[in-house]
Amino acid sequence: MGHNADREPVNAQKLRTGASRMWHAFGYSWAGLRSGWGETAFRQETLAAIVLVPAAFWLGQTWVETALLAGSVMLVMMVELLNTGIETAIDRIGPEWHDLSKRAKDMGSAAVLLSLLLCLGIWIAAAWARWA
Repeated sequence: MGHNADREPVNAQKLRTGASRMWHAFGYSWAGLRSGWGETAFRQETLAAIVLVPAAFWLGQTWVETALLAGSVMLVMMVELLNTGIETAIDRIGPEWHDLSKRAKDMGSAAVLLSLLLCLGIWIAAAWARWA
């Protein structure tokens, strides 16, 4: 038997380099965004981002404030996608109830909640600094 190097890779992406790898990675990312769009929570967050990200440029008084405002909105979307990925992987394993599956899904949901609270706190603080 040969070494692991003699085996054909499971994922062809591992053999790509340079611009080809980047192009294919972009395609996978785009597919992930399209899959995320199928989730109600991600759609709601995306629609909120369409309003909030431009509003960050209006509310933010410095580039740091603008980055925090817009970044906190984007962070919520990123955490939502990761949570959906966790849920999808758990569901692939099987539909039956299992304590570890519930824990994984609950922790993913808690991460989304924390990112939402962080976003809300940043927006309240920026609004307070501007108008209070």
